[in-house]
Amino acid sequence: MTCVVACKGWLGIGPGPAKPARMLEWETGTFTNIRLNFLFATCYHCENPVCVDKANGGLIKEPKYGAVLIDPQKNKSLRDAAAACPYGAIAFESDASDAVAVKCNMCIDKLEEGEKPVCAMSCHMRCLDFGKLSDLKTKYGNVMTLEGFPDPTLTKPAIIFKAKDKKTNVVSYDANIALTLLSDRGSLPKPFNSPSDVTNPPEGIVGRTAPVFKPKSTREYVVTSRNDEG
Repeated sequence: MTCVVACKGWLGIGPGPAKPARMLEWETGTFTNIRLNFLFATCYHCENPVCVDKANGGLIKEPKYGAVLIDPQKNKSLRDAAAACPYGAIAFESDASDAVAVKCNMCIDKLEEGEKPVCAMSCHMRCLDFGKLSDLKTKYGNVMTLEGFPDPTLTKPAIIFKAKDKKTNVVSYDANIALTLLSDRGSLPKPFNSPSDVTNPPEGIVGRTAPVFKPKSTREYVVTSRNDEG
């Protein structure tokens, strides 16, 4: 979560729903093939930013770097722009209709000094990179969407994804035997009756099964991207 914390630190934003960048988290699969997914979600500074048309002058598409920027004089009138963005890139300090809006500004001040955005510079795992889209395609390929990612054909987000590695079991074992052993708690009640209760759980038992790009409230914004709040 270093990237999102560094982002808020650089911009002087405290803990809370006003997040210019989020790390979305969700789970897929069941025992023994569970995967915890993470996705860096921010403004992707689209080639066709539909939010700008709905912002009544509150957003501009800056020509030098392609950054979509908020006019600080109009940061309380961006609800329509936020509704138009498929990626939930515009966040608000509260649910009030005139709440102050925040979003990624591509660290344009750092770009002017020849540096990369603070999120890319702070990622100790080097999961993030920044540069010209053509250069990123040369380095990482042409994958511009992922499973669960909103359809990119309308807005053309300026983002490239490196496909995740295929999951492999380091230690192989029989899942049914493992679950049978786990269910045996002696005199204590069984946590489940059969292995299928775990491998085929009822719908709704897992809290987060897909990335939530468009939260319905600031509370959901925080819940679906816990990081600097703990």
